[in-house]
Amino acid sequence: MGGLGALGVSTTAYGFSAPVVRLRVARYHISPPKWPAGLPLRIAAIADLHACDPWMSLDRIAAIVERTNALTPDVIVLLGDYVAGHRHVTRFIPAEEWAGVLAGLKAPLGVHAVLGNHDWWDDKTVQREGQGPTVARRALEAAGIPVYENDVARLSKNGHRFWLAGLGDQLAYMPARRFRPLKRIGVDDLGATLAKVSDDAPVILMAHEPDIASRVTSRVALQLSGHTHGGQVRMLGWSPISPSGQQLAYGHIRGKCDVVVSGGLGCSIMPFRLGVPPEIVLVTLGSAAPAVA
Repeated sequence: MGGLGALGVSTTAYGFSAPVVRLRVARYHISPPKWPAGLPLRIAAIADLHACDPWMSLDRIAAIVERTNALTPDVIVLLGDYVAGHRHVTRFIPAEEWAGVLAGLKAPLGVHAVLGNHDWWDDKTVQREGQGPTVARRALEAAGIPVYENDVARLSKNGHRFWLAGLGDQLAYMPARRFRPLKRIGVDDLGATLAKVSDDAPVILMAHEPDIASRVTSRVALQLSGHTHGGQVRMLGWSPISPSGQQLAYGHIRGKCDVVVSGGLGCSIMPFRLGVPPEIVLVTLGSAAPAVA
């Protein structure tokens, strides 16, 4: 019993320290069926920072920026939820401060962002008035990082074009509890977003919540998402709690298109992680790449 007690204490201590001290790179090598053979592409993805002291300090974000840049990606995507996701903090970091640190991210094809549900929910003015832009969006754009809300950009490398699409958040608004049934309302419009793609070049979709995957067609080569944190607790490939269901909880999922769900970097509800340490995602696309790594 003493041994079990010690194990429980050490596991708990590990879980609470992981958000602060651990950082790994999760690497995926994927060859979507319609991806051009001559277009190797390295994408670094940062998801779910949830900036706050002491769990995701400015120094911690700066270290993530440095580690991401060291991966020498072609393009960097930010997948939403920059603001704190829980109240167990010593300080809520203002948007202009964390955005200023993220401005240090560098990639030849740029840094591109979408917003997450907490970036909307935390903005009480936007929730009350029913429209953006949010504080998070204004801060990112002031730092020189474009924010996509049902919008696209055409990029190119080695003479090959591809599209980067960003979906509006699927859980942007939470109606007052007096409304029944309680529903979360999004600002996402997948059809309008993909309608802006004007040629047959492949599409990479940024969507904070992975749930949209059930509606994404093979027109999209790759979907990149966060939101789930891998459940924050993950054991033997299973997450006891996943807001998007077990199938979309974490990792590389093959469906109508390839989907990669990041385990993220910060925390929601509680500053605790077990079995799914904070991670930067690095996806390498190209026909020479193995299917999974």
